[in-house]
Amino acid sequence: MRPATSSTTSWLATAALAAMMASSGSLVAAQSAPDSENGRYSMTPIPEGVLRLDTRTGAMSTCTRNGAGWGCYAVPDERAAFDAEIGRLQAEVEKLKEQLAAGPTVSGKIDEALPKSDPLKKAEPKVAEGDRKIEIPLPSDQDVDRVMSFLEKAWRRLIEMANRVQKDVSGKI
Repeated sequence: MRPATSSTTSWLATAALAAMMASSGSLVAAQSAPDSENGRYSMTPIPEGVLRLDTRTGAMSTCTRNGAGWGCYAVPDERAAFDAEIGRLQAEVEKLKEQLAAGPTVSGKIDEALPKSDPLKKAEPKVAEGDRKIEIPLPSDQDVDRVMSFLEKAWRRLIEMANRVQKDVSGKI
């Protein structure tokens, strides 16, 4: 056997590339649509492509056609997330039941009774039900003057703005 030259190597590489491209072209042609593998998958057309249900596992996928052929992506399974959360909560409930059954874990418990009232809380005045009145403090004259001043300034600015708009419109007509 004679040693390989660079022209022979490049010819072999070109032939291998051509064979690979030809076989990938036939693969793309063979991938024109997802197969159903002896009834395992149930296909339902949707606007984006096809919805595929695996009848053995219950997994759902959306299959769409792109430049390279068909691609199927799993649909997020809410049921699995719910089941996982239920399992976590059941484990937490069991843990809390065990803690409760173990007995009280309160530290620093005292035998004497606690006071019935809070010593820091101010006593409410004794008033009969019919005598209760709601008092709303009225604003002072200074507060009223400030509000009036604000409203006057806002009104003046509004009138000035209306006049400017009227001049702009009348000048363009």
